[in-house]
Amino acid sequence: MSDEPPDAAFLAERLARLEERVGRLEADRSVEPAAGPPEAGAFWALDALKERVAAPGAVLFTGTVDLPTGEHYEWQEGRTTEDLTGADWAQGAAALAALAHPVRLLLLREILLGTRTTAALGEHEQLGTSGQLYHHLRQLVAAGWLRAEGRGEYAVPAERVVPLLALLLAARR
Repeated sequence: MSDEPPDAAFLAERLARLEERVGRLEADRSVEPAAGPPEAGAFWALDALKERVAAPGAVLFTGTVDLPTGEHYEWQEGRTTEDLTGADWAQGAAALAALAHPVRLLLLREILLGTRTTAALGEHEQLGTSGQLYHHLRQLVAAGWLRAEGRGEYAVPAERVVPLLALLLAARR
């Protein structure tokens, strides 16, 4: 082990990673499932769903999202348990498979946060070569997670913003 102190670039990178991790941990604690009207119980959304749906039940996801780009999205989707269990689950395989790659998830995050052009995305060190970038963009467009807005510009379709974030929430442990 060397007695030399670490260089400034190494320390700056390490500090940035630690700050990002602390930010994620603090964000995790700031959003609680019970967030709702003060007079509501811990399961206020679930209680409202149960009032509207008879047995065997239903699944609902909803969200209101303000992005740093100034865009605002609101979305709600629900299905009965019978609709969901009776459906062909294989129909969702392509959409789920498109999300099953860390680079594609990073691409979606960067695009949601405002980096929309292939030129700007290509500057991101974790997105690989231009060939790899275009490969991942094509996969996301084919699965409906991205839409080409113009020559070399991409956006997450409005109807996919809340579902994407709901899937990411569901995938957390």
